[in-house]
Amino acid sequence: MLLDATASGLFPIAPTPFTPDGRVDESSIDTLIARYLAADATGVTVLGLLGEAPKLELEEALAVTGRFIDGMAELPVIVGVSAPGFAAMRVLARALMERGAAGVMIAPPPSLRTDEQIVGYYRQAVEAIGSDIPFVIQDYPLTLTVQMTPRVIRQIVEENASCVMLKHEDWPGLEKISTLRDFQKEGSLRPLSILTGNGGLFLDFEMERGADGAMTGYAFPEMLSDVVRLQQAGERDAAHDLFDAHLPLLRYEQQPGVGLAVRKYVLMRRGFIACDAQRKPSAALSAAARAEVDYLLARLARRDERARV
Repeated sequence: MLLDATASGLFPIAPTPFTPDGRVDESSIDTLIARYLAADATGVTVLGLLGEAPKLELEEALAVTGRFIDGMAELPVIVGVSAPGFAAMRVLARALMERGAAGVMIAPPPSLRTDEQIVGYYRQAVEAIGSDIPFVIQDYPLTLTVQMTPRVIRQIVEENASCVMLKHEDWPGLEKISTLRDFQKEGSLRPLSILTGNGGLFLDFEMERGADGAMTGYAFPEMLSDVVRLQQAGERDAAHDLFDAHLPLLRYEQQPGVGLAVRKYVLMRRGFIACDAQRKPSAALSAAARAEVDYLLARLARRDERARV
């Protein structure tokens, strides 16, 4: 199954689970898959920025991806292939697609500054990996420091037929979603799936602005899936009520530097993974931070039983 512009729903960004001694935990990958399917995920994204992809060897990256492809019940698996050079990107992208991936995600390197450089980079990336591979633009200026305007995104999409999705993580970015959808209404932009990230921090209103769903790794994928479903059904208040209940934990998980540690700790507490270990270099939670997360989970459980751990 190849990714296309009709993709919608929930594509969780999967963490890479490790054992305490740093090995890839294949058993926890299987548990993650089962929990994602139970949360009504419509696909999954692996080897993202918070999937610790740079810490994996090529063979490990292929093995992790292959396990997700085999376990996701033929749902699409998107794989991050961002790399310092196009040679490495091509090798990884081609190998993953042969293994059964649905498409790849490409983030711009932080060195890009002008619109021409950004457009040119994606043009060259497509030349490197091949125009037969569907790809996702990752627009995450807060971390990548690359500013993509709606017009630049439109140009990339229009120049490259293999671009089928935008992972929108600009902040603030609601107006960007509206502008892109306006481009489509006026006929200057072809159909494009827009899934949003940022830990889900703005998902409630992003759906109302025209997003097709979420692509992020918040430790309650069920909540993300429910908010997407409720908004698509027009149940606005119910979507916001559920989202508001999770907002304190969402905020806590969004802290720069320790966000992945928080996410893995919650996933471990919830039984999604066996261990919250990260590969070095990594940030660890202090005893005080873990106690704060436990407190947030206990408070959330009063309004959402799924937080009872």
